[in-house]
Amino acid sequence: QVQLVESGGGLVQAGGSLRLSCAASGRTFSSYAMGWFRQTPGKEREFVAAISWSFGTTYYKDSVKGRFTISRDNAKNTVYLQMNSLKPEDTAVYYCAVRPGTVLAVKRGSYDYWGQGTQVTVSS
Repeated sequence: QVQLVESGGGLVQAGGSLRLSCAASGRTFSSYAMGWFRQTPGKEREFVAAISWSFGTTYYKDSVKGRFTISRDNAKNTVYLQMNSLKPEDTAVYYCAVRPGTVLAVKRGSYDYWGQGTQVTVSS
């Protein structure tokens, strides 16, 4: 059974940084893609970033390019989201997700497994 566990969320002032982690278990993820999404109350869950586990290729939502970096540690089966220059509009619950294959998808429905989410709050 695939399990994804996020951590690293918290409260930070605007301009600050946080690093989210997503620890994956339950299978070998070398042929999978990992994604980070976020959701605020009353809004759809939106794509933030994705990475191919085997090739390391990445893709980002336009509004986070240059501020967020997605990476993975194959030995630890963990994906990270380094978030710098945080803005109040980045406030959300952040979720990691996994899908088979190396294609980096931006649609929520393309991902098969999800973590429980971690809250990120950016104060102005």
